[in-house]
Amino acid sequence: MRNPAAIIRNTANNKNPCQLRHQIPLCTSSTAPLPQNLAVDPDPPDLPSQIFSILSTHPRNWQKHPSILKLIPFISPSHISSLYSLNLSPQTALDFSYWISQKPGFKHTVESYSALLNLLISSNFTKAGEKIFLFMIKSCNSVEDIRFTLDFLKRANETDGEFRLMLSIKTYNTLLMSLSKFVLIDEMKRVYAEMLQNMIVPNIYTLNTMINAYCKMGNVVEAQLYASKIVQAGLNPDTFTYTSLILGHCRNKDVDSGYGIFRMMPRKGCRRNEVSYTNLIHGLCEAKRVDEAIELLRRMGEDDCRPTVRTYTVIIYGLCGLGRKLEALQFFNEMSERGCEPNVHTYTVLIDCLCKENKVDEARRLLNRMFKKGLVPSIVTYNALIDGYCKEGLMEAAFEILDLMESNNCSPNARTYNELICGFCENKNVHKAMSLLNELLERKLSPTLITYNSLIHGQCRAGHLDSAHRLLHLMNGSGLVPDQFTYSIFIDTLCKSGRVEEAHVLFDSLKEKGVKAGEVIYTALIDGYCKAGKIDNAHSLLERMLSDDCLPNSYTYNALIDGLCQEKKVQEALLLLEKMVKMGVKPTIYTYTILIEEVLKEGDFDHADRLLNQMVSAGLKPDVYTYTAFIQAYCSIGKLNEAEDLMVKMNEEGIVPDSVTYTLLIRAYANLGLIYSAFDVLKRMFDAGCEPSHHTYAFLIKHLSNKRWMKENSHVMGFYLVSNVTFVDVADVWKMMEFDTAVKLFETMLKHGCAPNVNTYGKLIIGLCKVGRLAVAQRLFDYMRERGISPNEDIYNSLLKCCCELRLYDEAVRLVDAMIEHSHLPHLESYKLLLCGLYDEGKNEKAKVVFCNLLHCGYNGDEVAWKILIEGLLKKGHADRCSELVDIMEKKGCQINPPTYSMLIEGLDGRQVTAYLLKFHFLLFYF
Repeated sequence: MRNPAAIIRNTANNKNPCQLRHQIPLCTSSTAPLPQNLAVDPDPPDLPSQIFSILSTHPRNWQKHPSILKLIPFISPSHISSLYSLNLSPQTALDFSYWISQKPGFKHTVESYSALLNLLISSNFTKAGEKIFLFMIKSCNSVEDIRFTLDFLKRANETDGEFRLMLSIKTYNTLLMSLSKFVLIDEMKRVYAEMLQNMIVPNIYTLNTMINAYCKMGNVVEAQLYASKIVQAGLNPDTFTYTSLILGHCRNKDVDSGYGIFRMMPRKGCRRNEVSYTNLIHGLCEAKRVDEAIELLRRMGEDDCRPTVRTYTVIIYGLCGLGRKLEALQFFNEMSERGCEPNVHTYTVLIDCLCKENKVDEARRLLNRMFKKGLVPSIVTYNALIDGYCKEGLMEAAFEILDLMESNNCSPNARTYNELICGFCENKNVHKAMSLLNELLERKLSPTLITYNSLIHGQCRAGHLDSAHRLLHLMNGSGLVPDQFTYSIFIDTLCKSGRVEEAHVLFDSLKEKGVKAGEVIYTALIDGYCKAGKIDNAHSLLERMLSDDCLPNSYTYNALIDGLCQEKKVQEALLLLEKMVKMGVKPTIYTYTILIEEVLKEGDFDHADRLLNQMVSAGLKPDVYTYTAFIQAYCSIGKLNEAEDLMVKMNEEGIVPDSVTYTLLIRAYANLGLIYSAFDVLKRMFDAGCEPSHHTYAFLIKHLSNKRWMKENSHVMGFYLVSNVTFVDVADVWKMMEFDTAVKLFETMLKHGCAPNVNTYGKLIIGLCKVGRLAVAQRLFDYMRERGISPNEDIYNSLLKCCCELRLYDEAVRLVDAMIEHSHLPHLESYKLLLCGLYDEGKNEKAKVVFCNLLHCGYNGDEVAWKILIEGLLKKGHADRCSELVDIMEKKGCQINPPTYSMLIEGLDGRQVTAYLLKFHFLLFYF
């Protein structure tokens, strides 16, 4: 795994040399003639004055003057703006403007055009001025540019000067089209009003531009008002008019009205073109009427039209949205066969579709195909692939795409980082996600609500509720307002931690915070009460939910049904299922699976079969969890043939068994003494690419142990015979397992064609470390390395944590060094234990070295402060050491947010000197 710190790019100091030159004051008095062989400064301190001197001294042949030719690479639009303020003649300014615009690499900006226009208007070059203003409009690349242009026009015509910039209908139409491009409707209305005020009569292009702008927004009512002006002016609506109205109706979710205009066009003498068809096809696809859209595409030839790239792309997008990927691929191939080459957007739609279907390898092949075709992927293309890899947990592959996009000069945006952050959080690597927050800020990108919600969710999943609360403070400090999802994370985490009453207090406070509790928040709290066995409280919340006009969804009912089943109230759960259907809420596969699992626990296979049939009749197909419930039940009563038959059926239906499914069979065979069959299932598990869990290996290790071990420890082995799909506790296995038993496991695995991999060693080492059996864990660690298997980050971290808990700090330091050398990130929890332990033993200098190495790993500065300084050193009473480490962080440029500084100061309460120093640091940073 690549170290996230390695991807941080420092762009803050990469200033453009031209930008630096702009800051130097201009000397307007330098007009002395330049010698023919002028030695040009490679970074001219007063370049506009030098250009002015050349133009003034050589008015006829300045274009060929060697001095000005040498200056070309250094000339920027801002230099041109300054040049035009140096009393240059209007004609020379015009000539120079055209000449420089033809040079490679130079492009005028709205600012340089405005400087030229100021000179032209003041000299009554109004005809040329209008032409330059037209160029100015066409150079607008952003909302800021077009607004600057509008402001310039307003200022130019509001001055008391003798001359004004009068625009023709052509220039006004170009301005309106540019405003329409950026959907600046209010500005368009003002320009249109100005035209009328200046006695400029709108033509068909003017009115069509206004119609199209409103239609882009779905505002057909306003668009039709302008359409009526066409008729009032004695003009005829044309193809563009009707095509825009089709777009407007489709954007307004009124496809049938759009279809009506489409049918009417021939009767009005207007030819339907490719855009008319594509607008309507897009509307049909948006309305999920893809088959009608396809039929319309097939009829384009009737109007002598051919589908364009956009037409095909819209169809492909519509098919992908309905999960009809194979048909989408057929259209993709068809368009190429018909000579209509897919563009970047077409490829992006398919790549996104494949990634959503977890087919990232196919998506990557499409990306490679784009490169071969000479197409340049957009940031949307790259983001789709990054998101796909992140959802699959393939973070290294996601970072490879990040490297690829940067090597192709495509800079990541906030969404790119959000996807990576979410990926790390889903893979329980929140410390890496936090380090990406550093890079996001380093790139001057703004974290979004999604950024913080993902990080808060990651911290909560890792059990770091305090860190999640601190992120909430940072979110508020950045001006973002927590939403329903933010608070649902906290409520759900509190409930899962058994702190349901605290969750209810937070729930009751939401109204004061201006947050309306939606179904997600209600469901989280209802589920918390159900898990706590407080079904009555859960039912009361359901009633409150209904009274708040918040409709329960399937998740809400599933939580209640599961709670009732846990209380063995199956009949009440079945009645709730009926009520759920009457309320118009469709049961899900999970709804039926909960009930099936419960009746199977009671041994009622007939009832389970009836529920299964009811589920299928409702149009729901059983999934891996449904089948696993039946397999568990069969295994618990020794009916392994029936369990195996279900495995075959799962395979026939394309349902992939998971780790729990295989482990149930392994346990059942092992309990019957059929060790060979148990390892045969393990082989099938390996072949299917399903990673065995801690429980899988625990059951195999137990049954490989000798009879004496089993006899001596029979009091702890009873739990293996209990039919419990969750396999709650395997700690006793790790407490008893010796190194020789592990070797025997590896040998038996090899005999059955299952070569032990890093996951195998990891599960054993992590299990041993959890119960403090470091010596055996280290032997396994050495054993795997001897066999050429590189330990992963989880293995290193488990050994590190175990060393710290056993107070073996020197060994822990060696492990940290080894991890960093292999680009692995030690967990901050272990760093906290290590640093506190070193300070406890008086090894202050070694602690500082460890801390400095930590800062080079790219951790988020706030998280370091929270977990190392506040939760570690301050709680352990090392306040002075805490202050020293804050100094080190600041010297190394590790930024800490003001709220974190405040927390540090509060933690040092009573230690006035240290607190004063920290406060001083805080004020320096803040101001």
